[in-house]
Amino acid sequence: MIHLEEVTPENWRYGLCVSEEQKDLVSNSDRILARAWAYREHHSHAFVIYDDNTPVGMVLYYDCEDLNAYDLSQLFIDHRYQGKGFGREASKLVLQMMKSDNRYDRVVLCYIDGNEPAKQLYESLGFHLTGESDGDEIIMEKFLTYE
Repeated sequence: MIHLEEVTPENWRYGLCVSEEQKDLVSNSDRILARAWAYREHHSHAFVIYDDNTPVGMVLYYDCEDLNAYDLSQLFIDHRYQGKGFGREASKLVLQMMKSDNRYDRVVLCYIDGNEPAKQLYESLGFHLTGESDGDEIIMEKFLTYE
């Protein structure tokens, strides 16, 4: 079962990484941790993604006050565990956390142009293209619905 645990001194060194072909498309764990630190004053949340007791990836989000939204900043699944739905399930858990947080009703993210698996994943979760980009990063957004 997929679950998230906050990054701690005990769990940040698992050596999780993407394949060599993906290194230009997805951040690694070091960059996620650096970004979590840089955005700590913006309520950054860095998590290790687990399948039961096995670490399979990492995810990071934080508040983006300028856009009045959450920024789903980074997500990756280790190359050994890709294609099993872990990214989708972890993303659903993060979106649930954002809803529970209830500070913003919108989530923004970006993916590197050409990363079709990321685009397909995010579209399947209800994200849509905004028509904007930042260099080679394509911007998407999703509005959270509250019941």
